[in-house]
Amino acid sequence: MSQQRLLFVYNADSGLFNTLGDIGHKIFSPQTYSCNLCAISHGYLSEKKEWRQFIESLPVSCEFLHRDEFLRMYPDTCSDLPAVFRLEKEAIDQCLDAESINHCHSVEALSQHILSRCVKES
Repeated sequence: MSQQRLLFVYNADSGLFNTLGDIGHKIFSPQTYSCNLCAISHGYLSEKKEWRQFIESLPVSCEFLHRDEFLRMYPDTCSDLPAVFRLEKEAIDQCLDAESINHCHSVEALSQHILSRCVKES
């Protein structure tokens, strides 16, 4: 596996009450839900099988953080969320921004963006 890692950051906070609120939002008002990364990769209660298979097929390791976790770990990294970052050694570089993620409407479309913009050949 490559030295690079991908860091996926949701535009949602961690915790049980936040998760329950997100589920309700996705059910009752999906058009206003603020995290398209979550909307694409997860159903109401769990991760989509197609997404999990894609993540497991990547030649890099992946990490997933909620907004509050990301801000604690990387307080100097400012970015609209959701986003995907490439981590190599000590460097963190955004490879997929919120606008690009928000224009995706399927696991397939998001997967193609990730492959073309985030995974570098070793």
